[in-house]
Amino acid sequence: MKGPLGFNADDLMQETLAMQRKLMEGLNLLPQVDDVEYGATAREEVWRDGKVVLYRFVGAQAPRAGQPPLLIVYALVNRPYMVDLQQDRSLVQKLLALGRDVYVLDWGYPDRSERYLTLEDYLLRYIDGAVDALRQRSGSAVDLLGICQGGVFALCYAALRRAKLARLITMVTPVDFQTRDNMLSHWAQQVDVDLLVDTLGNIPADLMNASYLMLKPFRLNVQKYVGLLDILDDKAALEDFLRMEKWIFDSPDLAGEAFRDFIKQFYQGNGLMHGTVRIGEEAVDLSQVTLPVLNIYAEQDHLVPPDASRAMRDRLGTADYTESSFRGGHIGIYVSGRAQREVPATIDGWLNARPA
Repeated sequence: MKGPLGFNADDLMQETLAMQRKLMEGLNLLPQVDDVEYGATAREEVWRDGKVVLYRFVGAQAPRAGQPPLLIVYALVNRPYMVDLQQDRSLVQKLLALGRDVYVLDWGYPDRSERYLTLEDYLLRYIDGAVDALRQRSGSAVDLLGICQGGVFALCYAALRRAKLARLITMVTPVDFQTRDNMLSHWAQQVDVDLLVDTLGNIPADLMNASYLMLKPFRLNVQKYVGLLDILDDKAALEDFLRMEKWIFDSPDLAGEAFRDFIKQFYQGNGLMHGTVRIGEEAVDLSQVTLPVLNIYAEQDHLVPPDASRAMRDRLGTADYTESSFRGGHIGIYVSGRAQREVPATIDGWLNARPA
């Protein structure tokens, strides 16, 4: 007979024995798990400026003729290979299979020599240098795909150097940095960023990771590791888990001056909403973004809430703005099964409907 909680002593005993078996199988399996790597697709270096490298992904088939190169710009806080995590979870491989010529800008690992890099360096030296290299290589304007903070960079770059781009795609990209449901923003607005940067110089990756984990402390610090018990006897699932963990904690330190500038202009000043962002001596006016724009946001995103991204539609100067929502979270938009089916097809279909 079941108790008031829906189970009896025999159910509890069977569950305990099953968990014991999983633990024993896990102890036997763990020594067989090799070191995992992320980045499934072969790539070749095509341009470099210091530690910043532009890579071209090499697919099994040649890209379709007449298509502009597609440059992916990722955030500074993580390595860019979330878009190419593994064979069955790779936005890059899906885009290559659809005939796109795909590139990624790798920011590298800043050290103390990069302490004084600014947002002007990242946008008008590195992104602009990579775009110029691709324009020379292809003979055409460039399609830009900006992700998260990289999407913010892409928007600003499109406002400043519109003529070099063909089309713009943003994913999980904030424009309104002060929506009520943005916990990260609430924290950032309370930070004495001048004291932080003046004290630390570059911002340690461990500090940033700890901040992100504390946004969902139970889910990200307890629940996922308890859930690990369920896959201890599954080698493939265990390797998937370890690959994701390796990516999460393989984070670069952040160049101090660029961090200071980004927090003050975007989080604390909400500059894209108020038109106050400046990159070096140049003012960023989003009404100058007049090229076609596809904005993809995640409905359950705790880092970039939907309203933070949807604010884009009222700030751009383009007459060709498309918004696409994805049922998932900030990471799921790259690696979930649904993402593999929906996101590359959405991007490719949108590009096909707007010949460059």
